[in-house]
Amino acid sequence: MSASPDRTTSHQTTSHQTNSHRTTSHGTRTALVTGANKGIGRAIAEGLAERGMTVLIGARDPGLGEKAAASLREAGHDARAVALDVSDPAAVEAAARAIAASPGRLDVLVNNAGISGGALHLPDEADMDAVRRVFDTNLFGVMRVTNAMLPLLRRAPAARIVNISSGTSSMAAMTDPGHYFWDVPGSAAYPASKAALNMLTIQYAKRLRQEGILVNAAAPGACATDFAVDFTRASGRTITRTAAQGAAVAIRLATLDGDGPTGGFFDDDGPVPW
Repeated sequence: MSASPDRTTSHQTTSHQTNSHRTTSHGTRTALVTGANKGIGRAIAEGLAERGMTVLIGARDPGLGEKAAASLREAGHDARAVALDVSDPAAVEAAARAIAASPGRLDVLVNNAGISGGALHLPDEADMDAVRRVFDTNLFGVMRVTNAMLPLLRRAPAARIVNISSGTSSMAAMTDPGHYFWDVPGSAAYPASKAALNMLTIQYAKRLRQEGILVNAAAPGACATDFAVDFTRASGRTITRTAAQGAAVAIRLATLDGDGPTGGFFDDDGPVPW
């Protein structure tokens, strides 16, 4: 059962895609993707660039960010690196100032940066400091970045915010004996942080819907990236899904038309049960 202000089906989500990412009277649209130097974030950045957007590659390591941006430029896209550690308030504010100076506004924010925290973090054995680090990046980092970038998003005619969540955040799936998550060991870190992110997504959607800023969460699925190592170990599953496949739902949500959903949680097949 969804608590989203405007939940929709997979068909509706696709049908609400728009061509507003193309050059308009306001100029080419600009997207910031955090954690975009590799993995799903890199694939999201590439997909948005292919749709004509100027893409800002947010990365903790400026060198790796510039390497990713240069690769996109070599492919004919408009991209640049932005030094951005979502766990560092000063770095977030510096990134916002840099973007305010040029290009001066944001049309899309994709909060992709996240950490697994490494080990399983069984609830009764978890290292509290490690759990705090996971929440600081996956939840509070999203708040830091979103709040810092909101003045820039409000300058855009139809801004979109996409928070990269996870299927592991679905309480419905975790408590379903028929779902493979049922047998995955319990963790007090990553799944809990993403469940909290889902609720935060709803709250931002409630706050911003009157301004026409659509805010949604995306579940990209387990993809064959460096990030998936811990999940692979915990679940025993072989992962073949590519980063580009995982990025597709985020790209759709980033390019929704004005009557698209807000406050929802989606994967390739449509709404994900909370």
